[in-house]
Amino acid sequence: MTTRVAIVGGTGKLGGIIRDVVDAEPGFTVHATLSSRDDIGLIDGADLVVDASTPAVSIDVVRAAVEHGINIVVGTSGWSTERIALVRPLVEAAGTGAVFVPNFSLGSVLGTALAAAAAPFFESIEVVEAHRDTKVDSPSGTAVRTAELIAAARSAQGPVLAPHVDQRARGQQVAGVPVHSLRRPGVIARQEVFLSGAGESLTIVHDTVDPAAAYAPGIRLALTRAVAARGVIVGLDSFLDIGIRTPGA
Repeated sequence: MTTRVAIVGGTGKLGGIIRDVVDAEPGFTVHATLSSRDDIGLIDGADLVVDASTPAVSIDVVRAAVEHGINIVVGTSGWSTERIALVRPLVEAAGTGAVFVPNFSLGSVLGTALAAAAAPFFESIEVVEAHRDTKVDSPSGTAVRTAELIAAARSAQGPVLAPHVDQRARGQQVAGVPVHSLRRPGVIARQEVFLSGAGESLTIVHDTVDPAAAYAPGIRLALTRAVAARGVIVGLDSFLDIGIRTPGA
C-alpha cells in the first residue's frame, strides 16, 4: 500500500529535502506540495501530512490535519512544550497522531540527549545556537527542546545557576536555561551546550554542514513511524534506542 504524503511548506528549503526523500522512499508518494500560503484544504485525500511551513502557519496546519483525520509530522520550528499543549487535546480527541520533530538530524538528537544526560552533574548550563540569517524564529526549536530536556533532567537538583538573567544580554530563559541565538550568513546550523561545574567544563557541539545528507535518515524514520502513530510524540529520540533516557521521550 502506498502512503500519500501532503507536504506543507514543500516549496522551501526543508520542504524540498522532504519532497526528495518521499520521492525516493518505497511505499510513499507525494500527494500534494503546498506553499505556506496555499489553501490548506489541498491536504484532503492524503494519508500523512508533513509540515515544513512557518511558525505562524504551523498551528493551523496541525489543526487542519487533525480535522481531516490525517496523521502529521511537524518539522516546523517554534513548538515549545506550552505550544504543543494547545493542540494535544485535539490530537488525542481525534484519535490521530502528531509527531513533532525539532530537528531531523540524528546527530543533533544525540547531542541533545547527551546534554540532558549530563545536566544533573553540572550547575551552570547555557545553550548557544547559530543559524543562517534567513531563519525567522529564535531561539531554534532544537535549542528549546534541549533546554526543556535539560530542565526536566534536573528536576531533582533544581534549576541551573543563571546569574544576572535580568540583563537582556544574558539570553532568553527557556525552562530556566539561558539560550543565546546567533543569526548570520555562512552558517547552516550549529548548537553548543556549555556545562560548567567546580574546576571543569564540558561542551557538547553539533554542526550541520550538509542539510540534505544530515536530515534524510531522520525524515525517513519520521515518515515510517508517523503513519501508525497515535497521540502526540515529541522528538526522534522517541523512536531511537540510543541508550540514554531523555525525559519526555
